[in-house]
Formats: sequence, structure tokens, C-alpha cells
Amino acid sequence: MAIERTLILCKPDAVSRGLVGDIVTRFERRGYVISAMKLMQLDGERAREHYGEHKDKPFFGDLVGFITSGPLVAMAVEGENAVDGCRQIIGATNPLSAAPGSIRGDLAQTIGRNLVHGSDSKASADRELKIFFDDKDFASRRHDLERWIKD
Repeated sequence: MAIERTLILCKPDAVSRGLVGDIVTRFERRGYVISAMKLMQLDGERAREHYGEHKDKPFFGDLVGFITSGPLVAMAVEGENAVDGCRQIIGATNPLSAAPGSIRGDLAQTIGRNLVHGSDSKASADRELKIFFDDKDFASRRHDLERWIKD
């Protein structure tokens, strides 16, 4: 059983459209557990750190500008193979290419306003979670995961 923890962000467009509850529900219905959650306004420094791998790309400024444009909800999501499983729930970056039933396929409008971010690897998840959460922010729900996986 490969229990992982990943970062999911409900971006400012998800918050402003009132979609956070629907997004959280999709992860929980799949059997994932939310072990930390924060509503926050991201500052530029933290946004640049989060999107650091894109710093030399022409769209970097747009990424930082959008993610800091309003409140977001940061979540730590745990479960078996959480990184890949959560990315499947999220769907392709371009909503027009995202599968029906995925968050982006059902709810997103454009690549630039695609509602959610999910870590793309275990290494990225480890790095990104530290940007948004301290160790004290996590509630242990391991017993829930173990019980749900057995059932």
C-alpha cells in the first residue's frame, strides 16, 4: 500500500466561483483524506517559490499574477497513490482536452483559469507541501485511510 501525500490548490477562480466544496467532494468520494486545509491569500514571494520551475518561461509572470489575484484553498490530500490519483481527478491542464468527469473537464473554462493545481510527482509534492504547510498543520487521519483501503 503506497500511501502518499500531495498538494492540491483550489485556485482563485475556484474560490470566486464557489466550487471549493465540489472540488473537495470529488477527492473525498474517491477515498482520499484531507489532512490539512487553509484558505489563504498567497503573496508574490511564496507564489514565485511555488512556480519556481517555470521562472524562465514567458508565462511565469501570468502564473504568479493569477495565483496571487485572490484567495485560494491549499489542501494536503492523502491516500493510496495520491499523486497520480489526484491528477487523474483533476484532468488535463487544458480543459478542452480534459476527460469528462474530471474537475477541469466538467468545470474549467481555459488553460489560464483551470481551477486547480496538483503536484505532478512525489518529489514536487514534498517540496510544494512545505511551501504551504508546517508540520503542525497536519491532522493524522492514517487510521481512516487504513480502514477505508481494507473495506
